Amino acid sequence: MSISIWGQLAIAMSALAGTAAIADARRMRRRDFDRVGFMPWPLILIVSVVIAVFATAIALKGY
Repeated sequence: MSISIWGQLAIAMSALAGTAAIADARRMRRRDFDRVGFMPWPLILIVSVVIAVFATAIALKGY
């Protein structure tokens, strides 16, 4: 039994959400506040969680 494309998308977006959460936590704890980053980690986190939830719902509907 293989995972559908929606299941694979859900897994990938969950991994991206985890990475974004860790990166945002590291950004918030930085010592030198003058070294700003350019990645919008909170936005990436929210978008990837929303996509993961919808992809999971679609993947589960197929079973």
